[in-house]
Amino acid sequence: MKAMIFAAGKGTRLKPLTDNIPKALVKVKNTPLLEIVIKKLISYGVNEIIINVHYLANQIIKFLEENNHFGIRIEISDETDELLDTGGGLKKASWFFDSKESFVVYNVDIISNINLNQMLDFHNSKKALVTLAIRNRESSRYLLFDDNLHLGGWQNIATKNEIILNPKRKLYKFAFSGIHIIHPEVFNYMDESSKFSLIKFYLKIAKIHSVIGYKHNSDNWFDIGNINKLKEADLLLKNR
Repeated sequence: MKAMIFAAGKGTRLKPLTDNIPKALVKVKNTPLLEIVIKKLISYGVNEIIINVHYLANQIIKFLEENNHFGIRIEISDETDELLDTGGGLKKASWFFDSKESFVVYNVDIISNINLNQMLDFHNSKKALVTLAIRNRESSRYLLFDDNLHLGGWQNIATKNEIILNPKRKLYKFAFSGIHIIHPEVFNYMDESSKFSLIKFYLKIAKIHSVIGYKHNSDNWFDIGNINKLKEADLLLKNR
């Protein structure tokens, strides 16, 4: 199985830790986030990974070389000239996904014990184009799903902005977990320019195609988005 790790972010909210290292190499329990995600993916049978890089990209490349690419095929998608956002980043890496098998996309700052095999089975059983891991948790932004867990909208609590695909459907709020399973057919519908958001793209194609949610409320989940969240994750994981 193949996967992509989004690791191009600057990690601004993790300063001063990220003044001299990329977010992907920030450590939790003395282990870089990138290593945690790679080893998780390998444990679920992933043997080919592409990683997008931007800020301090050479450090990430050197880290992978020093660890012998963790014994698998790892490719780099270079965004050092320009950050392409999530959609543009995935589109740039589309050449890597040259089979008809669905693949995983995983944010480098997410730590979770989510069972990716169960998520993949769910994705395949629903014949979905895209499956998004979702949870009931507080967030400033929510994805909205109907009774059948089909994507139906998006909501920003802070700005009051929202997108509703079908006002007649009853929708429920869930926070996105930063983990996707995607069928490569998705690239057929990416007519956007080089830089665009995957969430906005999903909202566009969900009117016609199957973009669904996979609930994993009982799993552990950490978003290492800022210093406080990093300390919280480090403390909780050290006690296990």
